[in-house]
Amino acid sequence: MFESIADFVADPQPRDTAASTAAARDDRALDAYSQVVTAAVEAVAPAVVMVRPKVKGRAGGVGSGVVVAPDGLILTNSHVAQKTAAHDIVTPEGRALTARLLGDDPDTDLALLRVDDPVSLPAARLGDSQALARGRLVVAIGNPLGFEATVTAGVVSALGRSLRGQGGRLIEDLIQTDAALNPGNSGGALVSSAGEVVGINTAVIAGAQGICFAVASNTAAFVLGELLSHGRVRRGWIGAAVQRAAIPRRHALAAGLDQDAGVLLTEVQVGGPAAAAGLMDGDVIVAAGARKVTGADDLIRALDWRSLESALPLALLRRGRLEHATVTPRERPS
Repeated sequence: MFESIADFVADPQPRDTAASTAAARDDRALDAYSQVVTAAVEAVAPAVVMVRPKVKGRAGGVGSGVVVAPDGLILTNSHVAQKTAAHDIVTPEGRALTARLLGDDPDTDLALLRVDDPVSLPAARLGDSQALARGRLVVAIGNPLGFEATVTAGVVSALGRSLRGQGGRLIEDLIQTDAALNPGNSGGALVSSAGEVVGINTAVIAGAQGICFAVASNTAAFVLGELLSHGRVRRGWIGAAVQRAAIPRRHALAAGLDQDAGVLLTEVQVGGPAAAAGLMDGDVIVAAGARKVTGADDLIRALDWRSLESALPLALLRRGRLEHATVTPRERPS
């Protein structure tokens, strides 16, 4: 109790030390969170550009792109590029450039552009998307609805998702996030707390709240290499839809595996190579050839052009037991 007005002025209210300490701790946590987001944005935002495809000589909408090499290589979405040869590019500082389409891969919803003029642009680094885990902080940077250099933040909600794209193709190895995306974010960067691009933003589910998707950076790096080398992505196809799946520890121990994830076959297509090899829905592929398979990007790499029409040994878990099969991939249908 206060003895006088002077006491009240000097100490206007009783202090709850525990509450004050907790509030200060919360403030520090929020400040640390802000610093991580700001650092990630500063590392990547200068490399995120606006992309406007020229459809029949006119602007055909707006999307985003990520500069991945200083000489003007830009990764974006296939549905942003629209198979259009020419594109207008606007950098974050407002510089207007033009670019041409180098390659397009609708199967991963990725496309590669190159700026026409000699340039030296800020470039982002592609990180290792397989090092992500659910709950990790991620930041989305893009140009939603034409509002340039917009930043949103969220977490990794899930990994290894599959989703049918606009043309009905099944796009695999997607990162699900609750970082807000809107039309125009497509082709932009999903950034880790380390300031590396771990995904290329690609899709939202209309009418849903906080369900957004990005193509994993490991898949993007593979596609980038193929498009640069061949102008298209040559890959094997086994005729199955897949997604990353956790392997229960008891199954891993019983099978002698030292991995905690594999690739689950969710839909084996009748008449495809996987069906011909005796694979079934529910099988979990854990190895392809000499390559350990812990995610869809591992399987994608195993199914490169060298796998075409060649016998590919698979190790898989079926009802918790380790089994083996041999599949002969064919070139993926267009």
